Amino acid sequence: MTHQPDLAAAIDFGISNTDVVVRRGGDLITWSQPYARDPDPASVRELLATHAVDLDDLARLAVTGGRHRVLPDAIGDTQVVKINEVQAIGRGGQALLGLEGAARDTSLMVASCGSGTALIKAQGDSYAHVSGSAVGGGTMLGLARLILGTMDPLEIEALAAQGDRNGADLSLADVITGPIGSLPADATAVNFGRLGRRSFHGEVSREDLAAALVNLIAQTIALITINAARAQGCEQVVLTGHMVDMSTFREVVGLVGQYYAAELKVVDRPGYATAIGALLLADG
Repeated sequence: MTHQPDLAAAIDFGISNTDVVVRRGGDLITWSQPYARDPDPASVRELLATHAVDLDDLARLAVTGGRHRVLPDAIGDTQVVKINEVQAIGRGGQALLGLEGAARDTSLMVASCGSGTALIKAQGDSYAHVSGSAVGGGTMLGLARLILGTMDPLEIEALAAQGDRNGADLSLADVITGPIGSLPADATAVNFGRLGRRSFHGEVSREDLAAALVNLIAQTIALITINAARAQGCEQVVLTGHMVDMSTFREVVGLVGQYYAAELKVVDRPGYATAIGALLLADG
């Protein structure tokens, strides 16, 4: 079998999404599909074929995430290179931030905002899981199913963009008479706190509920990321994962960064960072 030397690919088998990166010459092709089942040789072939990539043309295929280790070490004549997910997240964060060569010695906190949240310190060729949270995109979808009646991320995003989080949350102005540090009066004091007041008997729109939900998830991720980065002495912070695709998520994260004088960087194609990291690590 003759492999195509200018063709390389990586697959990240996430809890919610399966992400694919293909490098053909100098071009990078990416696509994603919802997680369906544990990977096997047949499903890998089918996944690549959806974008006209023949597995047999690959000398090797990098895999990471979730249940990637259930795959064999080779499929036909294609070597299956299994990449540790922590390393893939860290290397992908470096790559998307443009930290290559000597710049990779920069101490970087990579927040992988997927179904849950993993915080990886990356520096040079060293990658370590330092913290994280069970709160993430999976939390958003599960709670959205309960309170909004949908699990469609695009619908949640559209609703949140039209809503006011303080329709469901309590702001500082609602609960105190003076400032707390540098936080503005409309900063969140209690997530969904308005609904928890015994005196509240009104209705909250789906839009306001969606805005409050995204706010809860984004604030939690932003705060643990800032605290972990400072505890680890990281010089830079980058956010990756498909949660970062949501403009409403990015808006809240940006506000939290302003409140605490921290820059949480957002890059292009954040949802493919882990697959890109696996691809680069498989290159050697």
